[in-house]
Amino acid sequence: MKYDHILIRYGEISTKKRNRKGFVDKLKSHIKRALQDFEAIHVEADRDRMYIHLNGTGHEEIVKRIKGIFGIQSFSPALKIEKNEEAMKENILRYAESLKGRFTTFKISARRADKEFPFNTDEINHMLGGHLLRNLDGIKVDVKNPDLNIRVEVRKEAVFVTGEVIPGAGGLPVGSAGRAMLMLSGGIDSPVAGFLALKRGIELECIHFHSPPFTSERSKQKVVDLTEKLSKVCGSIKLHVVPFTRIQELIQKQIPENYTMTSTRRLMLMVADKIREHNDGLAIITGESLGQVASQTLNSMYAINEVTATPILRPLIAMDKTEIMEIAREIDTLEISNRPYEDCCTVFTPSNPKTKPKREKVNFYESFVDFEPLIEEAVSNIEVLMLSEARAAQDENGLF
Repeated sequence: MKYDHILIRYGEISTKKRNRKGFVDKLKSHIKRALQDFEAIHVEADRDRMYIHLNGTGHEEIVKRIKGIFGIQSFSPALKIEKNEEAMKENILRYAESLKGRFTTFKISARRADKEFPFNTDEINHMLGGHLLRNLDGIKVDVKNPDLNIRVEVRKEAVFVTGEVIPGAGGLPVGSAGRAMLMLSGGIDSPVAGFLALKRGIELECIHFHSPPFTSERSKQKVVDLTEKLSKVCGSIKLHVVPFTRIQELIQKQIPENYTMTSTRRLMLMVADKIREHNDGLAIITGESLGQVASQTLNSMYAINEVTATPILRPLIAMDKTEIMEIAREIDTLEISNRPYEDCCTVFTPSNPKTKPKREKVNFYESFVDFEPLIEEAVSNIEVLMLSEARAAQDENGLF
């Protein structure tokens, strides 16, 4: 069947009121970016729906491109029909004939958004259903469990017909909720946290702490590859690679071993907060899951959070490892995260880290050390990479 439109439903965006236009505009820009190499298509939006005018372009590749865009609740390849009885009957029959042999039972599900249309939903259902029964052999109506559910949506501008509703990615358009900094370690959890933050409309910048020679270039490449995977959702993501060796060496030298993990996380948070401030971020995102490791107990979070008043978002806080790994598998980051190259946290993990660190103790230990010059040095020597899925594809082809 040659469709001429794809009808997009907003879902959660529809609950917005005065600021709905901003969400719709963000979604429209993401769709246009995803489809930028299709010159014939045109994207049109109104308050309740968005339409991709195909203008002769096949719908199959368009469907693949938009399926992962956050902010879309569902969408349907559709026929746009004039708002009169004869045009509706003619096109419904043409649509059903194109599916001949693929269904024996059907129903018509009409929705009348335009209340001035002269037929109500029951009348539309009977009119179009009866027309199919009179003109096609071997079919019958089944309103409870049909092989084919033909949806007819009567709107102000036209009538839209489709037999397929494809689930979208849901959530909110990326960038509609502001910018935040994701602390990206290279493990399984933090990329999943980043993905879930993107789904809630957050524009991400990533921060990775790199400690050569204790961590290798392959460890850094893991994080580059993970960032590129996340960029599939939004086009591109900025990655800040922080030189962290001197800070970690000083922590190992000056802080008692069972508190080094707590101090390391605190210093990371201080650095991340400075990067956030320089880049107009509103929050810091971590991949922490409550109780998973020593630094992720409530006591540890309480001691670590002391160093900043910035909101810390933890999308995975109530998930267990199995749930997190399943999402990582779905978003295609699990295999990258499982590469056997350690990050700076795992390299320096103490043998017996405190699971219930005390704020007053970690403050006492850190009071003998002036970390501020090293923090400023790390921030001033950050390597910034702008990463995208397109760049990753070009890298594989030897274009960079």
